[in-house]
Formats: sequence, C-alpha cells, structure tokens
Amino acid sequence: MTIRNWAKFFFFAMLVGGAVNGICSLFIRWDFFQPYITNGHWGEFLAGLLWMVFLGFTMSVIAQAGFFAYLTLHQVGVNIFRTLTLWNWVQLLLIAITIFDVIFFRFIPGIKEGQSWIFYLGLLIVLIFGAVATAVQKVKLTGKKHVLISALFFMIVITTLEWTIALMGRDENINEYVALLLFPLLAVNAYQLLVLPKYNAKSDEDRQKLEARRKARREQAKNANA
Repeated sequence: MTIRNWAKFFFFAMLVGGAVNGICSLFIRWDFFQPYITNGHWGEFLAGLLWMVFLGFTMSVIAQAGFFAYLTLHQVGVNIFRTLTLWNWVQLLLIAITIFDVIFFRFIPGIKEGQSWIFYLGLLIVLIFGAVATAVQKVKLTGKKHVLISALFFMIVITTLEWTIALMGRDENINEYVALLLFPLLAVNAYQLLVLPKYNAKSDEDRQKLEARRKARREQAKNANA
C-alpha cells in the first residue's frame, strides 16, 4: 500500500471509530449525558461527547495495530502449518478457546458479582453476530469461501484481545465501558477487513500510473536527445 492510501485508510478508520463510539455513548452512557441536557449545559455536553469521540479514535488506533499484527500472524501461521486448511483448523480451535474464555473467565465472574446475565449475553451476541456478518460479507466481496474462517478468527479472537487490552486499568464505570468499547472495535475491524483490498488495488493502480509517467518521460528525453 502506498503512503497516501495508507494515510486515507488510517484517517477513515479513525473517523469510523470516533463516530461509532460517539453515537453509542449517547445510549450506553445516557446517565452521564442526561443531566447536562436537562440543565441546558450544552458546553459540558459537547465536551463529554468530544471525549467519547476521542476515545473512539484511541480504539481505532488499537484496532489498526491489531489488524496489522494479525496480517503478520496469518502469514506466519500459514508458513508454520504449511497448508491453509490446517491453519484454518487451528484458527477454529482458537475461536472456540476464545469464546470459552470470554464466557467462563470474564462474563460468569461478572454475573456472580451481581451483573445481569442479559447484559453479557447481549455483548456475546453482538460480538458473534458482528463477526459472522462481516465474514459473510468478506466472502461475497472476494468470492473466496476459504477466507470465511480467517475473517471469523480476526473478528472474534483479535477483537476480543483488543477489547481486553482497552479495558485494562478501568475500574470506574467498568460495565459501561465493557459495553461501549466493543462497538468501535467491531466497527473499525469490520471496516479494515472489508476495505483493505480496495486500498491495495488503488495503490497498485497508482504505482502503474507513476511507472507509466516515468516511462513517458524517459521516452520524451530519448526523443529529445535523438
């Protein structure tokens, strides 16, 4: 990918993360925003909303770092296991382990501490549904069925890892952030997975145009010296 197209990719991924987090925060953290709206404190309301948008930008950076780490991991996995088929079976195993870990070591302790099981069930449904929808769309865009498992692996395993990292050190309003931070990570990861081929193709096109211009200049210089 060329630097210009990477910059566009990075910028639009940031916008996706900021917009999704800002919108979702109005619903998930309504108890935070509601007093400002009721009392007409629009400055404080906008400051709080901008903070949530900035938090979405941060989630976007985490998601992008995770995405490029996954691209490296995927290539290493294929090289280690020799065939894509075997690597896909390994990815399926890791998906199952990740879902088990989320349910038994993250969600169930929260339920035992008094949090509603509906809360965690809803988060699990959002994670899996978002992953499946993105993976199916990836197959439709590429026409390659074998990318389904890799897309699911990225959307479930990598997103969960990023989600865990993003929540580290948060003790205040932890349950709200557990719900809030999932949405920008899912949105940015889906965006990256689906649009990266477009930017790669545009980069190839730009390089071809650049090479054509260089060739034309060389031809002009050759004719001028003839």
